[in-house]
Amino acid sequence: MKNILLIGKNGQVGWELQRTLTPLGNVVATGSNELNLADPDSIRRNIREIRPEIIVNAGAYTAVDRAESEPEMAMKTNGIAPGILAEEAARLGALLVHYSTDYVFDGRKNGPYLEDDSPDPLSVYGRTKLAGEEAIRNSGAKHLIFRTSWVYGMRGHNFLLTILRLAREREELRIIDDQTGSPTWSRMIAEATSIALAGFREDLAGTYHLTSKGATSWHGFTQAILEGSNLERRPKLVPIPTEGYPLPAARPRNSLLSNEKLHSAFGISLPDWKTCLALCMESA
Repeated sequence: MKNILLIGKNGQVGWELQRTLTPLGNVVATGSNELNLADPDSIRRNIREIRPEIIVNAGAYTAVDRAESEPEMAMKTNGIAPGILAEEAARLGALLVHYSTDYVFDGRKNGPYLEDDSPDPLSVYGRTKLAGEEAIRNSGAKHLIFRTSWVYGMRGHNFLLTILRLAREREELRIIDDQTGSPTWSRMIAEATSIALAGFREDLAGTYHLTSKGATSWHGFTQAILEGSNLERRPKLVPIPTEGYPLPAARPRNSLLSNEKLHSAFGISLPDWKTCLALCMESA
């Protein structure tokens, strides 16, 4: 049985990974109390004590807008920590699994982004996540970097739960309709990760996009959430442009990621986002 260190056990993806990784080995799951990604000594101490053969980093600084005013903290967790993880993984000969984001792109491309398209992040969050990717790639460690987008689930802080809460509180929801992406269920990310690990070979190391099939806007996502809910009263849904809801951090207009490389390498293809959303809401 392989020793697997899971970092970020309390996050949306990390919580699901505790279940999906268990058949693959002895999982040591850590939260920020046990392993603090902002503290290099904490990272090194845990890895050297546990001596894992696989490190799965599901931890991150994910407060996209707050990162604009806390760039140093975001960089510690998203940019510097992955590099330290990779250094320690390389020293042990371990495999590092890390999650990144569509926010490394500027969203100006027509059509889905490929893994080798040039990154150009618009926000502090996107720049720190890109820095983490680059640190891993430059380390020489065996790695799998999975870029995903619009992650949601039935726990934690995410768009799905926010919409369900606001729908109960408000008569009207004004939702952006000119940003495009593919909502991706955290459980699907965890299950795909475990399938990839089970079929991993060293020649398959690298960066992959991992999202659901299909595309929608935040407005379309909201509409599907409301239609799938058991709310007695649904609020009025009003589409608005990005400019109608200004935020500190700029978002890419196009967040679509091509999953062809993942399917070719591992035979993994996530279901359509609407199918996953329905399954997620039924699981509550």
